[in-house]
Amino acid sequence: MKNISKVSFVIIGTIIGAGFASGKEIETFFAKYELQGLFGIIISCILTGVIIYKVFSILQEKQIFSYKEFLGAISKKTKINKIIETIIQLFLLISFYIMVAGFCAYFKQEFNIPTMISAATIAILCYITFCNNIEGVISINTFLIPILILFVLYIGTKNIKFMYIQSYSLNFSKSSFNWLLSSILYASYNSIVLIPILINLKNYINTKNKAKKVSIICSVILSLLGICIFCLLLKGNNHIENLELPIIQIIKSFGKYYSYIYGIVVVTAIFTSTISAGYGFLSNLKNQSKKYIILLCISSILISPIGFSKLVNILYPTFGVLGLLQIFYILK
Repeated sequence: MKNISKVSFVIIGTIIGAGFASGKEIETFFAKYELQGLFGIIISCILTGVIIYKVFSILQEKQIFSYKEFLGAISKKTKINKIIETIIQLFLLISFYIMVAGFCAYFKQEFNIPTMISAATIAILCYITFCNNIEGVISINTFLIPILILFVLYIGTKNIKFMYIQSYSLNFSKSSFNWLLSSILYASYNSIVLIPILINLKNYINTKNKAKKVSIICSVILSLLGICIFCLLLKGNNHIENLELPIIQIIKSFGKYYSYIYGIVVVTAIFTSTISAGYGFLSNLKNQSKKYIILLCISSILISPIGFSKLVNILYPTFGVLGLLQIFYILK
C-alpha cells in the first residue's frame, strides 16, 4: 500500500497543475457545458484511469525501461512512433513552461511580485529537485499532494449547500456531443505528460493488481476534485471571466484565511506538476547531463512573461487532439 499511495500521489500531482488547481482547465474543458460538464469530468477521469492501468500493464508485460521502448511496444510503425515522440517531448517542454508561467501569474495577481523574480525562484527549486532524480519527484508529491487533496475536498464540503441549490439551475448544453469530445481531449493531453512519469514509476508497481488499485484511486480522487472545482466555478461565474487564476478569487468569498491557504494549495499544485513535466522531458533525452537541466530552468525564466491563461486555452486543447494518436495505440 505504501508504494500504491506514493505512485497515486505522484500521478495526481502530475495532473493537478496550475491549470487544474486554478480552475482554468475545468473552465476551458467542462464548465461551459453546464450539466454535461459534470458528466464530462467523470468520463475523463475514468478514461485517465484506464490509460494508467493499460500503460502499467504494457510496461510489466514487455519489460520496458524507456519511452522509446514503450512506443515500440504499442506501435511497430517507426514514422508514427517518431511523430508521437516529438509531440510528447514538445508538450512536456511547453507544459513545463506553462506551469512556470502559472506560478508567476499567481504571485503577480495576488502580491504584484515581478514575473522574473517568481520565475527565477521556481527555476532554482526545479533545478534542486531534478538533480535528485525521480526520488526527488516522489518525495515532493508524497508530502504535498495529500494536503492539497484534503483542502480542496474540505472547501468542496463547505460549498455543498450552494452546489445542491445550483444543481437545479444547470441546463443540458445545446452543443450536442462537444462535451464528450472535450472530456476525451482532457484525458488525452493529461496522458501525454503522464506516460513518461509512469515509465519511471514502473518499479513501484510490479503487478496488475497494484496497477488496478492505482488507476481506481486516481480516477476517484481526480473526479471528486474536478467536481469540487467545477462547482466553485459556478459560485463565481459572474466575475471570473478575465482572471488568470479564477478559483483564487472565488475562494476569497469564504474568508481571507481560506484564500491564503488555497494560495499555498495552488503553488503546491503548480510546483508538483512543473517538476513532473520537466522530469518527464529530461528523462526522454539521450544525454541527461546537468547542462540540460540548467538550460531548461534558465529558458523557463525567459519564457515566463507569456500569459498563463492564453497558453492553457490554446495549447492544451491542441495537444489533446495530437495525443489521441497515442491513446489509440495504447488502448489498441
